[in-house]
Amino acid sequence: MSTMTTVDYQTNPSQYKHLKLAFDGEIATLSIDISEDGGIRPGYKLKLNSYDLGVDIELYDALNRIRFEHPEVRTVVVTSLKDRIFCSGANIFMLGLSSHAWKVNFCKFTNETRNGIEDSSRHSGLKFVAALNGACAGGGYELALACDDIVLVDDRSSTVSLPEVPLLGVLPGTGGLTRVTDKRHVRHDLADIFCTTSEGVRGQRAVDWRLVDAIAKPQQFAQVVRERAIALANQSDRPANAKGVALPALKRMVDADRLAYDHVVVDIDRAKRTATFTVKAPEGAQPTDIAAIEAAGAAWWPLQMARELDDAILNMRTNELDTGTWVLKTAGDPQAVLAADATLLAHKDHWLVRETIGLLRRTLARLDVSSRSLITLIEPGSCFVGTLAELAFCADRTYMLTLPDEPERAPVLTLNEFNFGFYPMVNDQSRLARRFYEETAPMEAARRAAGTALDADAAEALGLVTAALDDIDWADEIRLVLESRAAMSPDALTGLEANLRFAQKENMATRIFGRLTAWQNWIFNRPNAVGEKGALKVYGKGEKAAFDMNRV
Repeated sequence: MSTMTTVDYQTNPSQYKHLKLAFDGEIATLSIDISEDGGIRPGYKLKLNSYDLGVDIELYDALNRIRFEHPEVRTVVVTSLKDRIFCSGANIFMLGLSSHAWKVNFCKFTNETRNGIEDSSRHSGLKFVAALNGACAGGGYELALACDDIVLVDDRSSTVSLPEVPLLGVLPGTGGLTRVTDKRHVRHDLADIFCTTSEGVRGQRAVDWRLVDAIAKPQQFAQVVRERAIALANQSDRPANAKGVALPALKRMVDADRLAYDHVVVDIDRAKRTATFTVKAPEGAQPTDIAAIEAAGAAWWPLQMARELDDAILNMRTNELDTGTWVLKTAGDPQAVLAADATLLAHKDHWLVRETIGLLRRTLARLDVSSRSLITLIEPGSCFVGTLAELAFCADRTYMLTLPDEPERAPVLTLNEFNFGFYPMVNDQSRLARRFYEETAPMEAARRAAGTALDADAAEALGLVTAALDDIDWADEIRLVLESRAAMSPDALTGLEANLRFAQKENMATRIFGRLTAWQNWIFNRPNAVGEKGALKVYGKGEKAAFDMNRV
């Protein structure tokens, strides 16, 4: 077995270098204690609780363990074990050494993890308190902004700040500007002052400007944090006495051109710059009641499949930058997928099922915002039904094979309740609603077709696929589609796809991703940030940045 990956997104608390988890009934404490020498790559030290991708991987894992392994937890307190420092944000020297692609993927994964905190607060009743026991800057404050409540120690020195513009010549890259305005409603002139001074804001002024929710003297800090954590816990319906589900390491076989799990396989064709993702339907008897679901635990098909697909997306996104087109396929019994969906729907309010639906929602949303061309192929043996039909609707194009002379072999597409809002994109819109711009006639036609096994002609007539192709033309048409895609500018395609995938509805999350793509990407490429005398390059060297003062 060879190793394809350079970054592994799997970890567990016994391997953590930077975070510590503690549990006390309904309150969990996630403490930041970043190891200076524990960077995911060599060449920099993670001083002052600054973080890199490795820290974020641990944070993502910790959040999933709280979600699934500790259903009794209703509030997570995020704090630091370092004296007088909460978190100083993304490590500047790491950013200065990193390629553009690394910086952007790092920011995107960080964004998704922060968005996941808010997603759990909104959908799962898991609340978050940022207990800022010291200085909190840049990405550290952006982590706090993702929480429901921010408490700052009032010790006359601890501040919150977003110093990226004056110090580094870049923007807060993980939603800082957007959350300050859209979420915390900081007045724009005060936000302008806040984001163009490096000193930060402390004490009562931080409360008055809405940068934090409360301050507390050092002697009362722990008590105030606990009281606010309990108040948030009282708003949650997560169960007090449920048994959690352990999340073991995924079984993953990695070969030179293949990434294989139990339910997900990725085959890579580097010459054609394509990767084919195949998601498999469940096999054998599946649980239908809560007791059986709990007994299956992490091996329950919807949960295991979601974990595998999520890991595959992350691995391919980070480690296979030249593989620009992802072909999405499914395989197996459509009825098995529909039965699994029926179980999800019947028990959607149970904490474990709710968390599994949440993981599926976030994983599919991760696919939407991946800067890869997505082409779905519906062929004989496919199971694009219900939950897995979302893989057809997230694609930039979907092609379906028609076999009028062999109806028994013809693939089908079947809609159910899960295609009408259970798995919204990051803009809170279902993929079908996005597809049809929420127009009444096509949406009602799609709803009337729910539960019907649609062949290619029927799916095309309803507008659910891009084209229905017969078996004579199939191979040539698909080859031309993939070859033409691979010949186009990856930069232009990324911009095109992002614009078309999120064409109608906007919210805070889409603005965060859009501003990252449009502005931070541009700034990260400009000499004022990354040139020889750019602010990001000379930071910490005792030199002053040299700016080209021409406004662009």
